[in-house]
Amino acid sequence: KLLQLAVADYEFRQSIYRKELEEVIRWSKNKGMSDMGFGRDKTTYCYFAIASSIPLPYDSEVRMIITKSAVVITVADDFYDTEASFDELTTLTKAIARWDAEGLSGHSKTIFNALNDLVSEFVAKVRHQHGIDITYVLQQIWYETFTSWFVEAEAKWSMGGSVPSMEEYLGNGAVSIALHTIVLPASYLLNPSLADYKIRAGEYQTVTKLAMLIPRLLNDIQSYQKEEQEGKLNYVLLYMRENPGTDIQDSTAYVRELIYKNWGEFLQHVLMDGLAEELPKSCKFLHLSCVKVFQMFFHSSNRYDSNTDMLQDIQKAIYIPLNIRSN
Repeated sequence: KLLQLAVADYEFRQSIYRKELEEVIRWSKNKGMSDMGFGRDKTTYCYFAIASSIPLPYDSEVRMIITKSAVVITVADDFYDTEASFDELTTLTKAIARWDAEGLSGHSKTIFNALNDLVSEFVAKVRHQHGIDITYVLQQIWYETFTSWFVEAEAKWSMGGSVPSMEEYLGNGAVSIALHTIVLPASYLLNPSLADYKIRAGEYQTVTKLAMLIPRLLNDIQSYQKEEQEGKLNYVLLYMRENPGTDIQDSTAYVRELIYKNWGEFLQHVLMDGLAEELPKSCKFLHLSCVKVFQMFFHSSNRYDSNTDMLQDIQKAIYIPLNIRSN
């Protein structure tokens, strides 16, 4: 009977995940995110990653909002990285600064409209739950992120320009990885939430800064070969540039040690009470869950860019019924 109950519970959870995934896929299509004609359609990957690291009994709204944010981030990042002209990126970045779609067309307008609808959805939910308006907070966090993508695109377009230092690169790269763009807005939907905290773009607490840094380093270890071929910057490559005589093994070893060090400090801020800077425990654990997503994607390879690596995991977790043989 216990075995039957466990199987029934598992299949009940699968049904919830399937329903949520269908909803977010429908949203992605309706907003034009899944048929842009370029880049990566990672709607299913995003939902699976979030659902596996932020499982029930977390509120469905948290999983859905984070997944939608991740979808917009992936599409917009690819637009800045591979698709748009420099003039298009300049126009879109200025539109995000104004939070006004005037002058936008094509993919730029689609991205802005999807983002605007997402922020409006966020704002309405938080206003309903907590009676506060976080419109400006969200717009500034997203603008900070779009600006970081523009900085990276500008560096790519101006080949032969000045090369940033490792510190300068990491300062922008920790923003462009966009984890804070996901976790901070979603934290307003938790209980307790960030409703009683003042969150300003660029003025984050240590736990958030570390949660931004670690995914950037994880990503760079797995993507330096691709980015070197594309003539792009990467922390692994910059380390070799600033340390003549080192090879790629030395550089990746240095970055892995940096991840290990920051991971230990990050866990202290998540798990220990009484530190100088405190967010609600629910928010800190949401930070941890989102960092674990990046660990899953980039621990030993770049699984996020693969179209096949995670398909079996997704099928087993969401679609395939358990096959339990009782004695």
